[in-house]
Amino acid sequence: MTEVTSAHVPSRVVLNQADIDRALTRIAHEILEANKGSKDLVLLGIPSRGYPLAVRLAKKIAAADPTVNAETIVGQLDVTMFRDDLSHQPTRPPRHTRLPLSGIDNKVVVLIDDVLYSGRTIRAALDALVDLGRPRIVRLAVLVDRGHRELPIRADHVGKNLPTSSSEKVRVHLEEIDSVNGVPVNEVVIEAGK
Repeated sequence: MTEVTSAHVPSRVVLNQADIDRALTRIAHEILEANKGSKDLVLLGIPSRGYPLAVRLAKKIAAADPTVNAETIVGQLDVTMFRDDLSHQPTRPPRHTRLPLSGIDNKVVVLIDDVLYSGRTIRAALDALVDLGRPRIVRLAVLVDRGHRELPIRADHVGKNLPTSSSEKVRVHLEEIDSVNGVPVNEVVIEAGK
């Protein structure tokens, strides 16, 4: 009988702490430029790592525009129950959706996620958003775009475009969750054993 196992080839780090900080600073300025300022701006992070990225971006936007209170423009959008792959994924509890007090109606909503891959998480986020209100504009900002889209979705703001093979795993590590900042890429190798 042949047993199939998978192993991870040691990772290479494609973004370190300083790289992540520079990418977020650039994205914050791009968001302000695309919006022509901070008026009606709402940042919604997708759990789990999209939310701390949204908080960081809100602080950078507030640093660039002193009229912004970072805490009032950021929220969290849980997409768990809107995913189309629930039957294929391990069970995970839904997270809380928290909107800013101003809500999202007629706002410029920027969805924030860590890695854009197939596009299915963002499709779920768009479905979740429709249940909560009617934004004027919806944009997407991601730290890493690794390609391999299965749906016609693209990011408006990207920290790093990272062409990958489908056998690679891209993980974003953030201090708020993982106690370290960085983006390693691991090659997953399928091995046949005895």
